[in-house]
Amino acid sequence: MQALQAAIFDLDGLLVDSEPIWHRAELAVFGSLGLPLTLDDVLSTKGRYVGEVVEHWYRRFPWSGPTIAEVVSAIVEAVEALLRTDAELKPGARQAVDFLRGEGLALAVASSSPQRLIEAALRRHHLRHAFAVVRSADAEAAGKPDPAVFLSTARLLGVDPRRCLVLEDSATGVAAALAAGMVCVAVPEQPPADLAGLGPVDAVLHSLHQVDRSLWDVLGRAPARLGASPVPATGQTLGGDVDGSAGAAARPGSSPAPPAGQ
Repeated sequence: MQALQAAIFDLDGLLVDSEPIWHRAELAVFGSLGLPLTLDDVLSTKGRYVGEVVEHWYRRFPWSGPTIAEVVSAIVEAVEALLRTDAELKPGARQAVDFLRGEGLALAVASSSPQRLIEAALRRHHLRHAFAVVRSADAEAAGKPDPAVFLSTARLLGVDPRRCLVLEDSATGVAAALAAGMVCVAVPEQPPADLAGLGPVDAVLHSLHQVDRSLWDVLGRAPARLGASPVPATGQTLGGDVDGSAGAAARPGSSPAPPAGQ
C-alpha cells in the first residue's frame, strides 16, 4: 500500500487564479473608505481571515461609518461577483486533479475562503465532483497558519494526517500543512519571491503541470511522515469530532467573520 492516501488542495492561487480578485476587491473596498493602501499592503496580509485583515487595517487607519462586519461583507460580496466572471483555473490545475485521482488518492479542498466562494469557484470549472471533502477554515476556531482546517479535512476523509499530501501556494498555508504533520508541496505564485517564507517543504514546483509521474515517484511511494505528530489545532483535540462538507452534501460554514482567500 502506498504511503500517501489523500491529496488536499488549497484553492486561491493554487487551483484558481483568484488572488488578484481578492486584491482588487480589498483595494476597492478599502479605497472607498479612504485608506491609502497599495498592492504591497494587501499582499502583506495574504492568507489571513478577511475579518482579521479588516481589523488589522482598522487599527492602522481607523475609519468612521461602516462596521468591521459590514466591510467584511462588502469584500466577500465583491469577490463573489468577480469569481462568477473572472476566475480562471491555474495552469495545470485540471491535470493535477485528474492525475492524483488516477493514482487512487482521495481528494479534498481546504481553503481560507468562505464556503460559498469555494463552492462557486469549483462549480464554475466543473470540478466540484472531484473532491470528496470541501472544507472552509471559517468553520474552524482559527485559520491558517493554524493546522485546524487541514486536520479537520483529514478527519472527514478518514485518513491519517501523516498520509495526506497538501498542495499550497502561500507560506501561511505551508506552515499550516507542516503543523498538521502532512507532506507538503509548494507551488508559489511568484517564485522566487514567494519562496522566502516557506518552511521545509517536500518539493517546490513551478506550476501544477509538474504534478505528474516523476513527482509521484518521489512522493507517492516514499514513507509518509509516520514519525511526525500533528500539532493540535486551536480549539481542537486530535480525537474530537468536527463538522464539514463532504461530497455532494457540502454544508457551508457559518462563521460571522469569513476568511479571506489564499
